[in-house]
Amino acid sequence: MESDCYHVPEMQALLEDLAPGEEDYTLARAIDPGRLPAHIAIIMDGNGRWAGRRNLPRVAGHRAGVQAVRAVVETSARLGLRALTLYAFSVENWKRPPAEVEMLWRLLRIYLRAELPLMMRHDIRFAAIGRLDELPAFVRGELESVVRKTEGNRGLRLNLAVNYGGRAEIVDAVKALVEDARRGAEIDEAAISARLYTAGMPDPDLLIRTSGEMRVSNFLLWQIAYAELYVTQTLWPDFSRTELLEAILDYQRRDRRFGGLGAARARREDALMEAAGLSAR
Repeated sequence: MESDCYHVPEMQALLEDLAPGEEDYTLARAIDPGRLPAHIAIIMDGNGRWAGRRNLPRVAGHRAGVQAVRAVVETSARLGLRALTLYAFSVENWKRPPAEVEMLWRLLRIYLRAELPLMMRHDIRFAAIGRLDELPAFVRGELESVVRKTEGNRGLRLNLAVNYGGRAEIVDAVKALVEDARRGAEIDEAAISARLYTAGMPDPDLLIRTSGEMRVSNFLLWQIAYAELYVTQTLWPDFSRTELLEAILDYQRRDRRFGGLGAARARREDALMEAAGLSAR
């Protein structure tokens, strides 16, 4: 589902911040505003390797990754995307050293407080998805505070996946559906989708993964059924506005068929069938 709420003034403001001749200006000008992905999801991978290559502790990579988050969030908002979902902390990440996990929570608190003005300036509505009740109380409090303060915004929906797992999400949705089914609710794909953490949002059109790993890591397993995948060797702290624009342009060059054939391919097949005397007409 491509974006139907592209805001030309926002794009114009982005272009005005760039100088003609700059790479980002050229990339932004090449983007077709009518074919923007409505929802982009990102697996932010490579913080640890970024730090390791510099002989720094892993937490230095997480800290550096905050700059990439800021660039991606602001650019997505200015492009007029409907939703952006960032994979911040998985249900499996609790296996990491306790000191690293604790530092991640501290960085999250710093990020939320520092970026709230940007969210308000760009009309961003913040949400957190995952098994939030299992998070430390101070983390839940920080998340809930930003959710409340941005709930009146109507621009980009920024989802932060925290203590998130795709299988866990489906289990939670099925549990809710079983309870409703006892009261007569239908059980179908729409019913499951309506009980996911992302209910009411378009499924991701584009899934970006940094660091070159070729796996989806238990992220939005239901929702990415027809998402276009874009994998870059760039480590997350080095992911920039330029990389995001390149990913969107790559997405726009693809022929999304959703199990069918593109219009041009369908016409060619009809012609070949007719030439072979196999036309159903």
